[in-house]
Amino acid sequence: MSTSSTLKNGLKSRHLTMISIAGVIGGALFIGSGSVIFYTGPAAILAYAAGGLLVMLIMRMLGEMAVSHPDSGSFSTYADIAIGRWAGFSIGWLYWYFWALLMGWEAYVAGKILNNWFPLIPIWGYMLAITIALVIINLMDVKNYGEFEFWFALIKVVAIVLFLIIGSLAIMHLWPWGQADAQGWSHLTGQGFMPNGISSVVTALLGVMFAYIGAEIVTVAAAESSHPATEIRKATKSVVWRIILFYVGSIFITVCLIQYNDPHLKDATWGTYSVVLTSLGIPQARHIVNFVVLTSVLSCFNSALYTCSRMLYSLAKRGDAHQIMAYTSKNGSPQIGVLVSCVFTLLAVYLTATTKMNVYDVLMTATGTIALYVYLAISFSQLFLRKKLEKQGKIISFKMWCFPWLTYLVIALIIASIITMIFEGTYKYEVIYTSILAGVILLMGMLAQVFKIGSNQTRIE
Repeated sequence: MSTSSTLKNGLKSRHLTMISIAGVIGGALFIGSGSVIFYTGPAAILAYAAGGLLVMLIMRMLGEMAVSHPDSGSFSTYADIAIGRWAGFSIGWLYWYFWALLMGWEAYVAGKILNNWFPLIPIWGYMLAITIALVIINLMDVKNYGEFEFWFALIKVVAIVLFLIIGSLAIMHLWPWGQADAQGWSHLTGQGFMPNGISSVVTALLGVMFAYIGAEIVTVAAAESSHPATEIRKATKSVVWRIILFYVGSIFITVCLIQYNDPHLKDATWGTYSVVLTSLGIPQARHIVNFVVLTSVLSCFNSALYTCSRMLYSLAKRGDAHQIMAYTSKNGSPQIGVLVSCVFTLLAVYLTATTKMNVYDVLMTATGTIALYVYLAISFSQLFLRKKLEKQGKIISFKMWCFPWLTYLVIALIIASIITMIFEGTYKYEVIYTSILAGVILLMGMLAQVFKIGSNQTRIE
């Protein structure tokens, strides 16, 4: 172990391009979107489009700050600079908790898929093997993480592009196989575009917003590239068309080709893509999609482990985590941070082996609205940091549109969403449990700031 505390620039432009794509594409597209369509109807298109618009604005704000201050702590560092130490501490640890906990769930999903194919090895055995393999990748040079993420993301992109091509052919009546009614766009309005009313679209929007979390990972990874400001600018600009193409495009094709109330859509063992491709006569569609989902969850695990270790590194550099988290090996990997970030994954392995994985579901409930709190922190940080930089007379080369009015609008929408979720009821407990967790971490951050715990570290200004 080296007592060095410096990350190395090992990520190339093609790595960052795929990392930014991988951050947007997750299991929520391949599986979770089916449930949204089932309960919302074809109007789910509106929910995904509106959620994508919000993320586009969030990424623009984050891009403005990241271009000015490229840092592996990303929005946690910017919250520290713009609002105060307590804010950077709180959002950094809350974000770490989210991804560290999600890794255990992703390992469980991957284990279930592999166990379904090869049942000789138990689910927990696959989970442990996956964890060890991806930990080894993240303990190596950062370019290894980038390379694996490049190929994981490429598989997802190829799958989505093929889905969009096949689906488009079916809509234009140029696909010769499959069910007779899986042609054209008669299902788009056949049972009503908004069969369950506007309230179902609002509820769906609240759920859809969580599907996009991960887009911000590229601003963390860009800090380990040769030209971080350039890469962040490029990735931030491209996130819009990726969301429109991948999410809104996929949802549009789905609601055109199959009935929105197909019971398989809400069945997690099927997933959106499986239902559509099966109706189009693709043989072994479920196994094909399961392979894509497997690469998706492995990609998510890989990115989550990378992000967690870098967030711990940044927190440690600012004195908000133990200094051992800032130590890096000779190849620039924050190895202690990588190992510590697997704590919940190992817990998930144990709970699966003892058939108590339902306990993990309770922990996952407390991550339900972390995306909204992260988005809120980014918005306030950009609002304050922009004003701070302008007072200092610094030139801002990459700006948020219509400042400060669009920033105010995003803040108002996020706060309104949180209030709506509590009173509407569907996500009530997710909001409450996440808010309790956030409150505890916030209190710790305030105590650290008041009593200057770890404040002997150099802080970015």
